[in-house]
Amino acid sequence: MTTSTQPAWRSLYPFESHWLELDDGARLHYLDEGPPTKSSAATETLLCVHGNPTWSFYWRRIVTAFRQECRVIAPDHIGCGLSDKPQDYPYTLDRHIDNLLALIERLDLRDITLLAHDWGGAIGLGAATRQPQRFARIVLFNTGAFPPPFIPFRIRLCRVPVLGTLAVRKLNAFAKAAPWMATARPENFTAEVKQGFLAPYDSWANRVAINAFVKDIPAHDGHPNWKLLEKIERDLRLLDDKPAMFIWGMQDWCFTPMCLDRLLESLPAAEVHRLEDASHYVVEDAHELIGPLLEQFLANQPCSAQPREHMQ
Repeated sequence: MTTSTQPAWRSLYPFESHWLELDDGARLHYLDEGPPTKSSAATETLLCVHGNPTWSFYWRRIVTAFRQECRVIAPDHIGCGLSDKPQDYPYTLDRHIDNLLALIERLDLRDITLLAHDWGGAIGLGAATRQPQRFARIVLFNTGAFPPPFIPFRIRLCRVPVLGTLAVRKLNAFAKAAPWMATARPENFTAEVKQGFLAPYDSWANRVAINAFVKDIPAHDGHPNWKLLEKIERDLRLLDDKPAMFIWGMQDWCFTPMCLDRLLESLPAAEVHRLEDASHYVVEDAHELIGPLLEQFLANQPCSAQPREHMQ
């Protein structure tokens, strides 16, 4: 008789899973961690929205550090993480925004502090600009919410017809390369951490959304996402009364400091932390700094809870 053992990455992600069945039948996986009174209106809500090719595993340190005092929600977009990965699905920015809003409405989340990274910025801010009354604060990490001023060469290669799809879905080139291409501190990416990032993307079928995200980047104003991103950027004015903080890995070759500057044009009052020794996976690179920064940011706002333990 054999004894089954959990993979090593599971010890880094010791959270209870929850699922939301969407109207289209797909099941969206999410974390919902917090104190026993987490459903109370008095409990702060952190909504952590990931990008590509990550999943809620990216937010594990923040979930652990803040769940004693806050309700922490971390969804996996359809096609990502532990969510369903249908092969014939409209993996578009607009659909991801709709799915996030469905989760927010089903859980009736209010007084939300949005934490968003990479594509999670466009998705999370897309949701926030549609229902600004549900959001209280904005925290952004190396992201964008506007038509891309450029597409990096490494990503353009993954968009080449047929060959790009083979690289992303057959060879896993996009997800497998990210742990060393998107960090300034590769020593943080232990075998267990790499295993955690890659675990949901272990087959051609399971890499369907990674490929779709890459293809969904608009390169010209004829792409539907171009106009959608233009609208999101215009509508950021609806959030300019909300406290905001931007934490940026300045070595990022994808969401470069130029992207930070552009976001500041829309939200000029944001508190900014430029981390010179961090790259795109800024939460991995600078977790020991981000915990205290987030703690202080929340403590300075009207709905702050008690001090949290720092991220480990």
